[in-house]
Amino acid sequence: MRGYRELAEELRRRINDGEFASGETLPRIVDLIDEYELSRQTVRDAIGVLADEGLVVTMGKGGTIVRNRARVRIPLNRYSRVLGPGGTRGPWETACHEQGLDGQMKVVHVARGEGPEDIAELLGVPASSELIHRRRYAMIGSDDIVQVQDVWYPSDLADEAGISGEGKVVGGVFGALTAAGHAPATASEQVDSRMPTPSEATQLKISGKVPVVAVQRLTKAADGRVLEVLRCTAPADRVQLTYDDLPLQ
Repeated sequence: MRGYRELAEELRRRINDGEFASGETLPRIVDLIDEYELSRQTVRDAIGVLADEGLVVTMGKGGTIVRNRARVRIPLNRYSRVLGPGGTRGPWETACHEQGLDGQMKVVHVARGEGPEDIAELLGVPASSELIHRRRYAMIGSDDIVQVQDVWYPSDLADEAGISGEGKVVGGVFGALTAAGHAPATASEQVDSRMPTPSEATQLKISGKVPVVAVQRLTKAADGRVLEVLRCTAPADRVQLTYDDLPLQ
């Protein structure tokens, strides 16, 4: 074993072979120093390479954790299956359920007030309008954050649909909007890839060198009114956005 690149390759092989499974902790740095007879800095540099590749997450005193890289398939038609009120799963939970995954949506922040000017413009309301901003985590299980979602609504619409409170909207927002007489009719998505901001990297528990997919979705009613603006980010190796059977004319 000559240096950190060789150690990184060896640890990468052990991870990919399943010796260290997702969620498990790698051997401590002192144990890797003894096992491979390398310096502390060499071991740290090797772990840094793996973190930059998205294979592990360094948790300080919590050690180095093998990162979950299971990919979640997210089909566009997940929206159409949750339009009816009275359901128990939203789009994320529906997509995960169909893949045998324990998808959960956790609301972490709700605020009422003026929003960013570009969001107001997308919603088609004056910049000084009162908006409802909801931040939520799309998760697998109780601690694996796959997406960070920020969503904005005109406050009058959110109040009418009962989605302005701090609790989770059971069955999803689309069902609540439909029940309030504002059925979503179209969803337009813009997908970009970029490097994460420091805040995004912290929330998603990734290195700042792991690319993310950034999605902006505008949801409109049949009359063209924008009901919702959603922006979400996810590690690029965790999601597969699929757009099946789109009309070509």
